[in-house]
Formats: sequence, C-alpha cells, structure tokens
Amino acid sequence: MTDSGRRAELAASLERVRERITRACVAAGRPPDAVTLTAVTKTYPASDVLSLAGLGVTDVAENRDQEASAKAELVRAEGVRLRWHFVGQLQRNKARSVAGYADVIESVDSVRLAEALGRAAAARETPIDVLLQVSLDGDPARGGVFGDDLWRVSDAVTSSEGLRLGGVMAVAPLGEDPRQAFARLEVLAGQMAVRYPGATTVSAGMSGDLEAAVEHGATHVRIGTSLLGMRNSLR
Repeated sequence: MTDSGRRAELAASLERVRERITRACVAAGRPPDAVTLTAVTKTYPASDVLSLAGLGVTDVAENRDQEASAKAELVRAEGVRLRWHFVGQLQRNKARSVAGYADVIESVDSVRLAEALGRAAAARETPIDVLLQVSLDGDPARGGVFGDDLWRVSDAVTSSEGLRLGGVMAVAPLGEDPRQAFARLEVLAGQMAVRYPGATTVSAGMSGDLEAAVEHGATHVRIGTSLLGMRNSLR
C-alpha cells in the first residue's frame, strides 16, 4: 500500500472510531469531548504514528520498551510532539528507559515498581503521570492491584516527587460482561478521586468494549485494532 493509501485508510478508521466515541458519550449523557482517544500503535511503524498525529491524534500507547523507545525517538526527530503512554507490564529494570520517553505509565501495580519509577523520574523536568492498573478479577497472572493494595501503591506514587498520580486503568476480564466490570472500576475511580483530588483519569475500554467503558466514566479509551487494523506476524 502506498503512503497516501495508508493515510487515507487511517483517516477513515479514525473517523469511524471518533463517531463511536461521540455516540457513546451522547448515550451516556456526557459531553462529546469527555473522552480522549489513545491510539495503541504497538507493532505498527512510526510512519503510522506520524500519520495519526497529522490527523489530530495527540495520545499514543505502546507496550514494549524496546519498540516504544525507538519509535518515540523517530517521531521526535520529525519534530512531532505526542503524549506517549506505556501500557504493558513493566519490569523494574526497564523503569529508567521508560521514564526517558513516556509521559504516562498506565500499568503500575506494585509499591516496588512505583519506587523504581520515582527514582528513574527524579531527573525529569516534569513528573510522569501514573495510572494504577486495577485488577477487576483478582487474577495475578494478568497484572493489576487488587483490594487494599490499591491504596498502598497510590501512597507510594504520591510520595514521589517524580511521579504524579493520575488515576486508574483496567482491562475487562475475559468472559465477563464489560459493563459489570467497568461498573466496579467506576466505583473505585470515584473513591480514588475523593481520596486524591486530581486523580480523575480512567483509562478503560478497547476496540470491542469502548461503549461500556464510556458508559461507566472512562476518560480515555485505548484503541488499536479498530484504528490500525488487525495485527499479524508480518508487522
């Protein structure tokens, strides 16, 4: 596909996704601009990121440090400024690297990781916005904080000068009605906003369930497949 053909394809997909978000906001009685689209660009080239930026996308997400760091550098070299989100499970030994390019880290789920990120972010001019990944089913294999650990990790984030607690992130459990899952997240997000004023970001909802997430207060939806297409081993 030519560069112009790919850009046209992305433009059409972006228009459809934005229409879905607007309809979901209207159905939920929320302003149409209440939800930010975060484009999940993992496995796709920097050229796609640049095309999306040219189409007005401001937030992009990656889940692997090696790919993300290289892609962010390529985009910066073109003079394009985006808000980079890291959404993958993060090992503490990658904290310094990720802190070098990420504006938002959405997958913090332990005190030790929060402390490592705080040390890594100490030299930054601006703090990293941190979202706590919440487990909605208590399955440790899928990552996320559960129960009172949410508040212990929150306290660790707020005690670090290099970090700023932004709110919560979650993925709906497999096999469960996402509306029920996101309803539980909505309650936790409300509790966090009371306990930590300003921590009001709720990152929830992907290509298959963004409407359910918007219904239950998501401020950011993470869209990959519906925007960039099906991923395959050749990408």
